[in-house]
Amino acid sequence: MNSQTVRQSLAGPAGAIECAIDAPPGVAHGGAVICHPHPVHGGTLDNKVVITLVRAFLAIGYRTVRFNFRGVGGSQGGWDEGRGEVDDALAVIAKYRDPAQPFMLAGFSFGAYVASQAATRLADDAKPLRMVLVGPSTQKQQMATVPADTIVVHGEADDVVPLQSTLDWARPQSLPVIVLPGVGHFFHGQLTLLKNVLVQQLQRPRI
Repeated sequence: MNSQTVRQSLAGPAGAIECAIDAPPGVAHGGAVICHPHPVHGGTLDNKVVITLVRAFLAIGYRTVRFNFRGVGGSQGGWDEGRGEVDDALAVIAKYRDPAQPFMLAGFSFGAYVASQAATRLADDAKPLRMVLVGPSTQKQQMATVPADTIVVHGEADDVVPLQSTLDWARPQSLPVIVLPGVGHFFHGQLTLLKNVLVQQLQRPRI
């Protein structure tokens, strides 16, 4: 993302996992792990929406860790239909979550699916303080039920994951969904708006 980004590798279930770490100025008040979009369709840890999530977390004083799923970039292994990718996320969380600080979990598109599933497999004392899901893949993946204070943002004009699909997933949970009017799946031209909305939501008191 910038000259301050630290690249590291950790041992994952399918081999090395490439990670990128960004820290806010001064002392971090917490940490966030961010999952990128579908690896088969070009998703990487440098995706623009992922970077926007990084910037939102940095703005509230959180250190961020994003990583490449197996078979992407410097991460070893190959596509595993979403199963092994959840294992990758859990390995990153186990490595970088600081039990002494608040922890949040985020994802974009397929990465939101991975984040939702990974959260269900974390022990109660290791679950995220809050989750942030942008353009969640609610049509093609089996999204898990998420906590009531989860931040969900979706574009009205999303042509990859229809807004209706996300509303259908959220409705049984009585889960609010923030809809950005006229915005597509990749938030082209609206990344600053997305960041501002995320920061605003992250700074609000939890439900």
